[in-house]
Amino acid sequence: MSKFLFYQEIYLIILLTGITCFGCTSETKAQFSLIGQVRTRSELRNGFGTLNLNDAKAAFFTSQRTRLTFGYKWERLNFQTSIQDVRIWGQDASSISNSDGSKFMLHEAWAEVVLANMADTTFKFRLIENLSLKIGRQELLYDDSRLLGNLDWLQQARRHDAVVLKALHKGWQVDIGGAFNQNTDAFGYTGTGYAPANVPQFLAGTQGGVVEIPVGFVPTNGKGGTPRFNNPPSTNGMNQQYKSMQFVYLSRKFGQTKFAGLFFKDDFGVYQLDSVGNATTGYVYGRNYRKGEGVNSRYTYGFLLTKTMGNASLGFKTVLTVGLYFQSGKNRDGRDLRAQHYTAALTFQKGNFSFGPGWDYLSGNHTIGGGNRTNFTDASATDNRFDPLYGTPHKFWGYMDYFYVGTGAPMQGLNNGYFKAKYATNTLSIGLDYHYFATIATQTTLISDAQPNTQLDKYLGSEIDLIINYSLNKFTNLEFGFSVMKATNSLEYNKLGSFDKANQTPTWAYLMVNLRPDFFFVKPVAIKQ
Repeated sequence: MSKFLFYQEIYLIILLTGITCFGCTSETKAQFSLIGQVRTRSELRNGFGTLNLNDAKAAFFTSQRTRLTFGYKWERLNFQTSIQDVRIWGQDASSISNSDGSKFMLHEAWAEVVLANMADTTFKFRLIENLSLKIGRQELLYDDSRLLGNLDWLQQARRHDAVVLKALHKGWQVDIGGAFNQNTDAFGYTGTGYAPANVPQFLAGTQGGVVEIPVGFVPTNGKGGTPRFNNPPSTNGMNQQYKSMQFVYLSRKFGQTKFAGLFFKDDFGVYQLDSVGNATTGYVYGRNYRKGEGVNSRYTYGFLLTKTMGNASLGFKTVLTVGLYFQSGKNRDGRDLRAQHYTAALTFQKGNFSFGPGWDYLSGNHTIGGGNRTNFTDASATDNRFDPLYGTPHKFWGYMDYFYVGTGAPMQGLNNGYFKAKYATNTLSIGLDYHYFATIATQTTLISDAQPNTQLDKYLGSEIDLIINYSLNKFTNLEFGFSVMKATNSLEYNKLGSFDKANQTPTWAYLMVNLRPDFFFVKPVAIKQ
């Protein structure tokens, strides 16, 4: 173990010891919080995220998140920091070397300063009920996490380095936030060119083999400008981090109706294409952001309306959700962007049972080709593919994560009709979901394909998800999931560029154990009468 890691662990032990001692005093106990988490998830993947070839074997592994969240709350200041370690069981040898590095990660580290509080007479500024400034590494979590969420399903989750001004007044909530990313603060580093984080380090060459991506480059187009990816990674998959972003969130409840509006602008650095490689390794085109100037700005705006009617304990409770979102401006490659996302859901609840239908529409482009050869039919056309920003796609478009995650999503958009049913008590919940997936725009095969110049059926397949969740005690939760999809050749061609060569009935199962102890929790003691 390196000296750095040794001192890091010693520092952490001292810090936690001090926090625990501090939190045990009667005067400070109410102000401090210390929450731990050990979450393991064992998965059997036989076509998760994309289809497996017919001779491919299922994968099995266990991943683990270990997290410790410390919080402090005072009348004029909130503070929170969260550290976590994410890894696969067996990813490291039982005795690692210094070259293996550390997977220790800072998930959250933010402070929120209260600027105004109408209930506190010591504040001179009292025109707003509550005004605060939250700054640092933080989760952005709004409404149903459709466009902005913490992606908690993913072990490493999602966070942003940002500043957010938060205002509450007479039932209105207004949040204004922004971020500006940079790679380094090194001396002699000029300009504000930003190479996006979390990019692949290798890319398959056009003539076989693997080509290493030079530092500062992001893999993009192949020879002649044809995209090398069937489904270019969306920003939701965090394969390209924004250079900067700004947003305004507005919400208000009117009785049992809630209105929420969002305006989000994210900026992507302009780049120049540089080629590397040769005839033996194939062509790789990279994006050099140090040579580009300016940004391509994308605008996302719309609203989500939730209307609740009735009462579940007295009869039926009905919840109607409707959302409309639009995207315009430029996509990250500088192409004109015009896209839409519509969503509607109706949920009925009586007692412990809830059920109802829903529908999602995410616009897309007409394309030619599949696998790693998909392209727009018109190179000068406007991009109509909607990207659901930085939300939690696992929650909406099937638990098998075929759409709008790191594995990509159809360039032709997505039609998602679904029906969900759930039984839930205080300790047990059982959910069963059905999804019908189809593209919005058409996809045509290449002339050189087995079925040349053919317009494919828009129907991609259907998925069934079963989720069982049981609370063993206050701090321990067990979750089991099983999913199966009945795919079509349209989905196989879209993902792999082939027909009848993949397992079109993929399955996935997992068992997750989630332990979240509250180290300052004190069990209430019954008073004898």
